[in-house]
Amino acid sequence: MRCVSPMALIFMDKKHTRTPVESTMAYSHEFWENYSLFLLKQNVKKGVVSWYVLRTKQYIAEFPDEHIRTHTPHHVEQFLNKVGRESRLSPWQFGQVVDAIRILFSLALKLPWARDFDWEYWRESAKPLEVDHATVARDYSNVLDGLATLDGEERCSHELYQRYQPAIAEVVRAIRLKNYSIRTEQTYQLWVSRFFYFHKPDNVRDLNGQHVKHYLEYLALKRHVSVSTQKQALNALAFLFNQVWQKPLDDLDEFIGAKRQRKLPVVLSREEVRRVFQQLKGTHHLMAGLLYGGGLRLMECVTLRVLDVDFDYNQLHIRNAKGGKDRVVPLPERFKEALKEQLALVARLHQIDLRNGFGEVYLPEALSQKYQNAARELRWQYVFPASAVSVDPRTGLVRRHHLHETSLQKIIRRAVKQAGITKHATTHTFRHSFATHLLESGYDIRTVQELLGHSDVSTTMIYTHVLNTPGISVRSPADMI
Repeated sequence: MRCVSPMALIFMDKKHTRTPVESTMAYSHEFWENYSLFLLKQNVKKGVVSWYVLRTKQYIAEFPDEHIRTHTPHHVEQFLNKVGRESRLSPWQFGQVVDAIRILFSLALKLPWARDFDWEYWRESAKPLEVDHATVARDYSNVLDGLATLDGEERCSHELYQRYQPAIAEVVRAIRLKNYSIRTEQTYQLWVSRFFYFHKPDNVRDLNGQHVKHYLEYLALKRHVSVSTQKQALNALAFLFNQVWQKPLDDLDEFIGAKRQRKLPVVLSREEVRRVFQQLKGTHHLMAGLLYGGGLRLMECVTLRVLDVDFDYNQLHIRNAKGGKDRVVPLPERFKEALKEQLALVARLHQIDLRNGFGEVYLPEALSQKYQNAARELRWQYVFPASAVSVDPRTGLVRRHHLHETSLQKIIRRAVKQAGITKHATTHTFRHSFATHLLESGYDIRTVQELLGHSDVSTTMIYTHVLNTPGISVRSPADMI
């Protein structure tokens, strides 16, 4: 005989099974008091139990003509879609709604389908994108926002902020004319600002190579930055002098460089990848599978659109990636069915959004002007959409963006820990593992370079160093005794 939980029995009480009509009015005050005690036993904090009860009542009231035990995942999706369209609801409140319904079906009613429902995706993917997020910032942000609040010693006064505004805006204009990525724009903007605030010149055009040398040495000697960070600062300042001011930066002489540390990328073994995958489920499992199976960068994964998926050729099209390059990567056969189910979810979600006056997705300004109706077409929707719509703080438009990348990062960190892996593995580790495992399988370096989208094969060569590490190829003398 199937075991039924005490809470499920309460929902099946004779008083409640005389009619299929389920509403909050059918349950007595005593019932909800008992349910509150049940929530406390599920480690819901006492201060929010009343909110969990309220969320449960709201869900039940949404389907007054259907018995709660006949509900399916589509009922939950329908309700969460409706709640997700309430743009005034904060992400933590939406997460609370998801958690309340999860407890109802998974722990109280213990319905079989609730074990496999992707609660984690719905709870974690409601976070909206920030105004300065890389996928939307260029079209809406004031290029000088945030420059007055630099960290540490380089915090500037309002007077300096006003003084250097025109010069910094000039740098941003030059970057955009060259169509550099938004990440590069933000990085160069930051380093040029710090450079100005460090020297505090009355006229920035008075700065020269010796000022650059002094600043780079300050970064190495006082701030103890890494080689890559110092090089990043030099690239930004070289762009300022050479491209913006047309004033060649060629008189640096020798400057003290940051201490170079030779670091190899963190790579998971095939067994470790399997162990991490075992800790993941649903949408996050699929996303991790694409990161590893196609060698995708984090943002390439979260910004995939429906039109980028090609099931016939088992390919994913990565568009406008790092360096403005497009490329094609393999679609792992083992994740095809899961990806088809995800696209079916996207299609259902999009249809519901359209019926309720939403359904618009973000497109870069050039595309939105060229294809004015594209933003509401299914093919332009994100493969991994946020579970809630959000209001663009600049335009006031309500859109459904892609899920925030930090949700996947958080889940991967937790999965690595649960898998008992002590390596410092992140989402990018899957890309490193993809390249290393291809080389281990005999694929040539040029093929791997193309799949990763590297401009220079020397960048890809780092993975051959991983394979040729003496610790791997040399047999320990302890094993020869």
